[in-house]
Amino acid sequence: MVSSDLTLLFTALAAACEAEVRALMAAAGHDQVRSVHGYVFQHLLTGPVRVSDLAGLLGMTPQGASKVAAEMERIGYVSRRADPGDQRARMIELTPHGRAAVEAGRAARKAVSARMLGLLDAPEEFLASLNRLGEETGALRELLARRLRP
Repeated sequence: MVSSDLTLLFTALAAACEAEVRALMAAAGHDQVRSVHGYVFQHLLTGPVRVSDLAGLLGMTPQGASKVAAEMERIGYVSRRADPGDQRARMIELTPHGRAAVEAGRAARKAVSARMLGLLDAPEEFLASLNRLGEETGALRELLARRLRP
């Protein structure tokens, strides 16, 4: 079956890649990582963030961000503490286990990318075309600026 529906193809390929990444993450000891955690991880790589600010970055309510933070804290990926500048606010930051999950995710994505690209006859041309689409649509810029939301 051949499809020219890019949305369908990208959705199917993203789902296949995500499933492989999740399996590799589970094998590396991170079986509780969910997709939304990846979005949170990206905003914590440079340091602690207020939960209310995280909510804005993720496009969710403060209650929703707090719920995700509590879940991630329960499984050991983040810690929460009072904001030194405002004791009512909570800061969230990566733990060593959270940093290990980020590294495991990077390794998993690299392995999955290599496997998928190995299935192609001309992976360099394919990547060049996808990068051109990413540039032309602004999607790559949004991704690199960490503005993609769950």
